[in-house]
Order: sequence, then structure tokens, then C-alpha cells
Amino acid sequence: MRMYDLIMKKRNGGTLTKEEIEYMVSGFTSGQIPDYQMSAMMMAIYFVGMDREETLYLTMAMAHSGDMLDLSKIDGIKVDKHSTGGVGDKTSLTLTPMVAACGIKVAKMSGRGLGHTGGTIDKLESFEGFSTEISEEQFTANVNKIGIAIMGQTADLAPADKKLYGLRDVTATVDNMSLIASSIMSKKLASGADAIVLDVKTGSGAFMKEEADAFDLAKEMVELGKNAGRKAVAVISDMDQPLGYAVGNALEVKEAIETLKGNGPDDFLELCLTLGSYMVELGGMAKDEKEARKMLEQTIADGSALNKLAEFIEAQGGSKEAVFNTDLLPQAGFIDKIPAPRAGYVEKIACDEIGICSLMLGGGRETKESEIDLAVGLVLEKKVGDYVEEGETLAFLHGNDKQKMEAAGERFIKAYSFTDAPVEKGPFIKGIIR
Repeated sequence: MRMYDLIMKKRNGGTLTKEEIEYMVSGFTSGQIPDYQMSAMMMAIYFVGMDREETLYLTMAMAHSGDMLDLSKIDGIKVDKHSTGGVGDKTSLTLTPMVAACGIKVAKMSGRGLGHTGGTIDKLESFEGFSTEISEEQFTANVNKIGIAIMGQTADLAPADKKLYGLRDVTATVDNMSLIASSIMSKKLASGADAIVLDVKTGSGAFMKEEADAFDLAKEMVELGKNAGRKAVAVISDMDQPLGYAVGNALEVKEAIETLKGNGPDDFLELCLTLGSYMVELGGMAKDEKEARKMLEQTIADGSALNKLAEFIEAQGGSKEAVFNTDLLPQAGFIDKIPAPRAGYVEKIACDEIGICSLMLGGGRETKESEIDLAVGLVLEKKVGDYVEEGETLAFLHGNDKQKMEAAGERFIKAYSFTDAPVEKGPFIKGIIR
């Protein structure tokens, strides 16, 4: 078998076999197949496409390119959740303790963020002492005892995907549905969960800007899960404006905790309840999502989800006191108001621009080596559809550098569009793929 022949076959519209895809993935991972040949193959796939079987073979080959996490020592059905990412997305911080409080085992691997804000691990490190650097033995023990553990993604988990994504990123071949779906699902399958709930975001602050593309990706990933023998559900949610009101690591943690106390933003709570209801149902703790939703609402009402978060934070070395007193979380030295430039209704928010404002303040990473300032970020006061008077506060900037705050504030104002007429808001949950 030669890579040259496989490139020509795909370029000419052919269908690759399971054996050919496995040869290609293992050869590229080991270094036997050079970057330039794999680049040519990615471009051929970009233009010709892959059918469902090819996409499944690629996903499974990447999943098996390194370690497959063995969760067999964890009791019960293991359910995982994945988000395609967005601005203000702190969902795991609230959702996982809610689901764990319902008796579902949540064994999750997460990463650090590269972009406008930190990833789940960065946000969790707002709790002093918290660490995801735990052994597989402790990870398993914590899930069995508490119902939840989050561990940093190891380098040996789907290494083919990491190497392949790095190549696609610099060869303009990221934007292909089969390649995106296989990249996400290979890591989820290697992580060992029995069931996967996917949060696929669409809008100006999402990877999938167009709603139709988000639905196509959701269908592709659910189909991959099914064909790989896993239960999967995808929820398509809006990301045309930030999720909730807080953007920035410790600020998002505070909002996540407030949601567990029953004081969270409506859109964020709705997302947690929707995703959580499918996690509880797939985990076998409820007969349908309606029953599961009531169970989740009860975990907020009786405080069990908040206590579960504290238990989880403490089990991984963090200070649980901050769960009950959010003043102990990192705080910025300065807080500035951003006034509305005119009266009217908020018509649109360029969501990705709000993310860039957080990055400018120091809340995200420009490169993998960048250090995040956990305290900085923004808290919105007005969102799409809200009426605002001229000079009224649109948002609060939290920062530790006045120069950065001034630049971020100027950019923030340009992200908002206003109109004199009332604005009709579309549905937050766009659809469900089962």
C-alpha cells in the first residue's frame, strides 16, 4: 500500500477502505507518512468529501491511535458532554454537578483554552489549589465516590487527531464536515463514555456561523456515535450573543455558582437543564427528558448540586470555601462601566468581538505559552432585545491594566448595534438531534 495511490484514489473521487484509512492514520501518526502527503490527502478530502463509512473509519482510527481510557471500573453508565465552544461558555461548571447530584457518573476529560477565554480547566483553577493533574486511579475513585471528576487530556489520547488538526489548521482544510466531526468524536470515543451529549453552537460567536451547518455537524456526530455503539444526542443552541452575562474565567465561575444557587441567567439555566435532561435520561435515571428536567431542577432547589460542586472541588485539591463565598475567587483591581452611546433597543451583538475584548484584557491565550489573568473579563448588563437609555451601563469591564481596559472598552462599543424598534428574539434552543 502506498500513500501516493491513496491520494490519487481520493482525488479522483474514490472511496477509501477501512484498511486504507487505518494505514494512512497509523503511518502519519508514526511519522512514516510525511506532512506534505497528508496535506495533499486533506485537500483531496476537502474537495471530494467522505461518505459516512469513511468518516466512521477515520474517527475510529484516530480514536485508537493512542490510549483508550478504560472506565470499566466506574459503576453504572458513564455520560460525557461536549461543547463546540463559544463566548461565556461555562456550562460544565454548572451542568456536571447537577447531573452528578442526580446519580449519573460524569467522568470528563477537558482541556485548556486557546482563544478569547480559558477552557474548563483554566476556569476551575480559579479555585485555589484545584488540580486536574490526577492519576487514572484517583480519577476512577473520585467518580465512583462523588459522581464527578475532571482530568486534563493526556497527550496519548487520540494523538492522530492532534497531529492532523495542526496540519489542517495551516493548510486551509479545517472547514470540512467529516473532518470536524471525526476530530471531535475521536476524542470523545477515546475518553470511554457510554453516552455522549453534544452542545453544538451556532451564530456569530460559534465555529458554525450558519444554523444549517450546525445541524449538519450535529447529525454527523450523532450518526458517528450510533455507528460506534454509543448513545448520542445533540442540542443545537444559540451563540449570536454571549451565553449568560459573564465572560472571563473567575467571572464565569461566579455566574456558574450563582446558577446553582437559583440566581442564574435564563439562557444559561435553560441550556444546563436541556443538556442535563438528556444526560440523565441516557444515564438511565429517568424515563424521559421531562422527568429528568424535574430531577435537575430539584438539585438546585435543595442545594444538592451546589454541595456536589464543593465536594468535587475539594476532592481535587481546591478550596471549597469559594463555592459558598465567591468573594474568595480572583478579583480584578479595576472595574469600569461602559455607557451606551445612544438610547434604543439592542438589535445585535457581535459575539466574537466580545470574546476578543476578554482576550485583550488578558482573559485568554494568544498562544499556548500565554498566561491567563483569571480575574479579568466582562459582565454584560444589556443583551439583545433589552432597551437602554443613552449613558446607561451596557457592561462592566474587570481588568488589571487601565490601558488594556481602555482599548477593550472602545472595541466593545463597536460590537453593539441599536435600533428604535423592539427586537424579536429567536429561540435559544434551535433543535435536538437524537
